[in-house]
Amino acid sequence: MTQACLIADIGGTNARFALVEPGTLVPRDIRVLAVSAHGDIEQAIRHYLAEVGQPLEAVKRACLAIACPVEQDRIEMTNSGWSFSRAALGRALGLDELRVINDYTALAHSLPHLAEQERRKVGGGAARPGFPVALLGPGTGLGVGGLVHGRPLVTEGGHVDFAPGDEVELAILRHLWHRYEHVSAERLLSGMGLENIYQALCDYHGETADAYSAADIGRHALAGSDERCVESVARFFAILGAVAGNLALTMGALGGVYITGGMVPRMTELFAESHFRERFEAKGRFRGYLEGIGTWVVIAEQPGLLGSAAALLAEEAGA
Repeated sequence: MTQACLIADIGGTNARFALVEPGTLVPRDIRVLAVSAHGDIEQAIRHYLAEVGQPLEAVKRACLAIACPVEQDRIEMTNSGWSFSRAALGRALGLDELRVINDYTALAHSLPHLAEQERRKVGGGAARPGFPVALLGPGTGLGVGGLVHGRPLVTEGGHVDFAPGDEVELAILRHLWHRYEHVSAERLLSGMGLENIYQALCDYHGETADAYSAADIGRHALAGSDERCVESVARFFAILGAVAGNLALTMGALGGVYITGGMVPRMTELFAESHFRERFEAKGRFRGYLEGIGTWVVIAEQPGLLGSAAALLAEEAGA
């Protein structure tokens, strides 16, 4: 019976699972399951292993990257209904080792292992070796993390206050104040955030918003078939640039800033033409500081799974 390690990258919408041989970084039998299709994480894991024909008793180690805080035994996912006790899950699955890490810990672990073609540079600047690296990624939520002296930094930076950069963004903030007590960066830089921006811009222009999902808005923006959707995506990227610049200043991220998540890689051409880099650098007296910091979009297919495998490998090496 061939033993393998289970790795996973679990967000609010999708749960990505794979197997990896002990001591290696190459995932196999990758499957993407809808979180909403499974009652809990144990059901999803058992479904995955049955689907790929891997006996549960042959899996003794696992590393699960989860999009939520993971410091306690009880894991409560922020953007889905899944919750579990890591100790109870390990016992139920008969594991010798179960690591539960933040999804941005996994992404940070993945960065040193990305091939050049798995990241795309946006704008100027460079990466200075030995300095902190920042990560942020809009998806179901807004993930924020980093890599400091080779060690992942876990944060909940997606929930910092949103700061408008001009009169239009001030109008967006006022619109959202009517719906949320606290308007965080995630309220704009996520799937729901793109919908919020679209609805706020329709309100700003005195129009009635269509019942568009984030996917609808992105599709119309890519096709150029709806002026307000085009404006919404452009504004989304501009705000992302401002937040990324704030993160770079906060972390001293002279090692570079990486954009991850499920949204930007689907719209790389619009992103490259956007005001992202302009807003990233627009920090007054610190413009020169930010001009020297490189920014990249991670376009690897499964960086979270790669990072989960790298986390297991680092554990083996005693890192």
